[in-house]
Amino acid sequence: MGDVLLDVDLSGEATRLCPDAPVPVVDVSDVRRRAGGAGLVARMLAHDGHRVTLVTVLSDDDASLALEGALAGVRVVSGPSGAKTPVKTRVRAGSQPVVRVDEGCERPEVPAATAGMLRALDQAEVIVVADYGRGVAANPEIREMLAARAGDIPIVWDPHPSGAMPVPGVAVVTPNLSEAAKAADSGVGTPGAIPAVGSALGETLLDRWQSQAVLVTMGERGGLLSRPDTPPVAIPAPATEVADPCGAGDRLAASLAVHLAEGRSLQEAAERAINAAAAFLGAGGVASLPDRHRPVWHHSREEDAVGLARRVRANGGTVVATGGCFDLLHAGHARTLSAARDLGDCLIVCLNSDESVRRIKGEERPIVSQQDRAELLLALECVDAVLVFGEDTPEACLATLRPDVWVKGGDYRASELPEAGLVESWGGRCMTVPFHPARSTSVLADALAKVS
Repeated sequence: MGDVLLDVDLSGEATRLCPDAPVPVVDVSDVRRRAGGAGLVARMLAHDGHRVTLVTVLSDDDASLALEGALAGVRVVSGPSGAKTPVKTRVRAGSQPVVRVDEGCERPEVPAATAGMLRALDQAEVIVVADYGRGVAANPEIREMLAARAGDIPIVWDPHPSGAMPVPGVAVVTPNLSEAAKAADSGVGTPGAIPAVGSALGETLLDRWQSQAVLVTMGERGGLLSRPDTPPVAIPAPATEVADPCGAGDRLAASLAVHLAEGRSLQEAAERAINAAAAFLGAGGVASLPDRHRPVWHHSREEDAVGLARRVRANGGTVVATGGCFDLLHAGHARTLSAARDLGDCLIVCLNSDESVRRIKGEERPIVSQQDRAELLLALECVDAVLVFGEDTPEACLATLRPDVWVKGGDYRASELPEAGLVESWGGRCMTVPFHPARSTSVLADALAKVS
């Protein structure tokens, strides 16, 4: 959870000076666009094979589209940022940085939190707060949710000098030495005194932040772990040749969260995280992460189902569809839809019309009209679009959408689905997700009849 930005790397060779001014001319041979901030943490965790949800805010500008492409493979739950997407462009000549250009990095207003953002935090097993000073971590509703969850799950807070204070009770805060010094209103002292300074800073920040621990990172010197009523522990870092230190703090926070979620002690988790950060830098840092080009499709209501399917497919994404009556939406539906959404880049629900439901279920059904059923489905974060069809079967609807994956809930084989042949005719595949027999519309309707 936190602020995202777009990082752009322009790399090339500089063999001459500009005739207009004594500055190098860089012949750019490679352009890379990466998700930065909380987006980089999410990318790292997804690359490691973890199931990740990125809770953030996004703009609607061109830079945001590029950012979404860099986040392919990550589930994004976002609200509107109300500001331009921050873009940080680094120009390199060989391995030498030449200049960095920042755009849209003015401090914005604190963004609003959507119900979907809060729900994602409420469902998390572990949270990394990647605060880059753009207001997500300062939102009062988000802070209230994080404070409530701090006693239940590990929360790793990676702070920023212009960001919000960590909420009390988080498992560990991970400032680097300069961030810690600024937060504690202290100088860092001489290089030889850095461990002693880090110890003093840790004690000060424990009292100020009321966190369970503070891990002050000190580059090649490793880190210093401070906890209440416990002597600070120095954790050395392995010797590493570093070409680009970018992303080291993000790698440490991501690894720390994983190890805490796996049940390791804080000291062991910190040791492993520092080693992971060193290994990450030794492997080339952010340059070692594979490029992503497919866009991720976050929750949107501005496009119809057919247009959404075409757009996702045109950009190399995976279109997932499922279908049914969805009369009296219940927990079984929600679980099935959530599992279906995880199989691709968008989920479209093919919804039986009122007339279709009556022919299939009888004159007493549907209990809820198609307009209300569609509205309830669209209120779910996992549903991106709804397409209503009037036939008894979804074949015509499927032929229009041509989804890559057709999903049904049930305890039967995917190959036995009536739609299997049609879906396979354009190269799609059928899949089933777990069926929840104790949760069904019929059971719910019977229960309602008894109390009516």
